Amino acid sequence: MFRLSSSHLSILHTGRVPKSKCEEAVKVAIEVGYRHIDGAYLYENEKEIGQAIREKIADGTVKREDIFYTGKLWSTFNTPEMVPSALEKSLKSLQFDYIDLYIIHTPLSLKPGDDLFPVDGNGKLIFDNVDLCATWKAMEACKDAGLVKSIGLSNFNRRQLEMILNKPGLKYKPVCNQVECHPYLNQRKLLEFCKSKNIVLVAFSALGSHRDERWVDQSSPLLLEDPILNALAKKYNRSPALVALRYQLQRGVVVLAKSFTRKHIEDNFKVFDFQLTEEDMKAIDSLNQNLLLGF
Repeated sequence: MFRLSSSHLSILHTGRVPKSKCEEAVKVAIEVGYRHIDGAYLYENEKEIGQAIREKIADGTVKREDIFYTGKLWSTFNTPEMVPSALEKSLKSLQFDYIDLYIIHTPLSLKPGDDLFPVDGNGKLIFDNVDLCATWKAMEACKDAGLVKSIGLSNFNRRQLEMILNKPGLKYKPVCNQVECHPYLNQRKLLEFCKSKNIVLVAFSALGSHRDERWVDQSSPLLLEDPILNALAKKYNRSPALVALRYQLQRGVVVLAKSFTRKHIEDNFKVFDFQLTEEDMKAIDSLNQNLLLGF
């Protein structure tokens, strides 16, 4: 049963969490009250995540059915024949019998192989030409086999979503689409489309703070220094980060919160202690610049 809800922020995003800190971060998150853990093969920390979850199950804090784990099919495994083996790798690392939600990490397919980012002699990524509708059919087979409870997508635009939704013989439609989303890139049109199709929009980089120099112009503005966010933060006696997170929740967006310290993990729960007015929401809407800050 799919149970992602925009009324819950309790999703720990483990991307970029240092491997050495990941196990402890997951255990702390579960102790604080998080039940949704967002992971991926790409993050190379599923062994640590699985260990942390099993320890909290062993000490009686949670049961396996209390935990909602999201895993992701990496781009070097998009070939339909490779989907089952990719899923098996994650299940083995986690030591789980099933994954709650399994999503295609990106519509871009890369050359199959052991390298996460295969490159040619000039250092350019080597892409692969894969029919994503065939990939989706393989994902559906994983669900039928009981290895995953739900299936979804990540980083898909409207055209790519429609391609899956219009796939002949579609058995299961995507339950979610995980994309970069924050006040400087509010994804309004994509959110409206997803809502019209009953697809949950899940926001990563909700604070626009990753700013990976490989993808992001380092001269672009810092979201958390925005004057409007800071004015609202002062108004509600909250941090600009909490204002940005609250904005998403009130739009019906599920938010991934990346934290690996107890303080930040606990602070994120304060997002439920206040509510933005309609005027506040419009003010934050006005900040949109269609600006990528996080991938």
